[in-house]
Amino acid sequence: MANSNSIWYHGPITRDRCEEILGAKKKDGSYLIRESETISGALCLCVYKKKVVYTYRILQSHTGYYTLQASAGVKERFFKSLEDLIQHYKKRNQGLACRLRHAVKRKQVDEESVVGDDEPDYENVDPTSEYVEVLPE
Repeated sequence: MANSNSIWYHGPITRDRCEEILGAKKKDGSYLIRESETISGALCLCVYKKKVVYTYRILQSHTGYYTLQASAGVKERFFKSLEDLIQHYKKRNQGLACRLRHAVKRKQVDEESVVGDDEPDYENVDPTSEYVEVLPE
């Protein structure tokens, strides 16, 4: 659904992790997009302002356009891409807690950080062994 090459797309991180990431930046207008934990296929635009993270649900229409879920009576805007949506909400007075100003880059996971861990995943396992012994209960 989202362009995983976009620097602001963080994928399936939790709300708590999102708040940690944005809170560490401590800059009003810092933002990222993550996958929704509650609605499959939906995304969340998360924006930091004055120590609070505001979350806006992004939905995709059956025609492929993106929109922020709006309150009753608020006109919905549709965008061809997430990039277009981001560009729009970088402008002042568009209905968010604050305009988008600072994209928060996701950390790149390199192979070394995944494979290079010297600790085995199991307790009491010989790290040179190819097999894991299953003990009876």
